[in-house]
Amino acid sequence: MSALKDQLHADLTTSMKARDALRTSTLRMVLTAITNAEVSGKEVRELSDDDVLTVLGAEAKKRREAATAFAEGDRPELAEKETAEAAILAEYLPAQLTPDEIAVIVAAAVESADAAGQGMKAMGKVMGIVSPQVKGKADGGVVAAEVKRQIGS
Repeated sequence: MSALKDQLHADLTTSMKARDALRTSTLRMVLTAITNAEVSGKEVRELSDDDVLTVLGAEAKKRREAATAFAEGDRPELAEKETAEAAILAEYLPAQLTPDEIAVIVAAAVESADAAGQGMKAMGKVMGIVSPQVKGKADGGVVAAEVKRQIGS
């Protein structure tokens, strides 16, 4: 079992003993998502820490998007719950990159791919260079927007 998954199980036990309902339900939800990812596909597999981080990132993104939707729908109590769940999941994710850090990484990738001014033709080439560097540390939409800005689409 991956170390991160072990940590999630241990934290679930601790939160259950502390009767922390929000943390318990959030950790149960993410462990279920991890189990679903393990059994999806043709054969059961054990997820690595990187795979677990991918699942955690996807679940955190779902919570942020839901919080935004609830806030726009004038449902502040549900938005608060989703925001709190996202905060709990963020504790297990690596530190997120700032917009300035993303811009520096994208600029280096644009330069190495010689993609400046090529427009959308170079998008895939640049994203191929940038994606492994920012995986789990930045939202893909934010990175893609920065790439588009820098390649001059």
